[in-house]
Amino acid sequence: MEHPLINNLDSFTVDELQSKISELNRKLGWAMRSGNGNLGYQIRLALDSYTAKYHQKTAEIYKESNKNNPDFSDKINIS
Repeated sequence: MEHPLINNLDSFTVDELQSKISELNRKLGWAMRSGNGNLGYQIRLALDSYTAKYHQKTAEIYKESNKNNPDFSDKINIS
């Protein structure tokens, strides 16, 4: 589930997303230690949004990097 107040994460780079995820994890730890479950829930929603966008962007990068690399699966026979 995504946070309803986070609109567009497309402008973030992978590094920016990663630093935001780290920051939200620290804040989530603080919220849980302080016993504020409602704040923790909101932070988890935001964290889910940023994590989903991070995974999407890293998958796109992986796909682009593999596009230029040939697949040698037909050349190597290990049976």
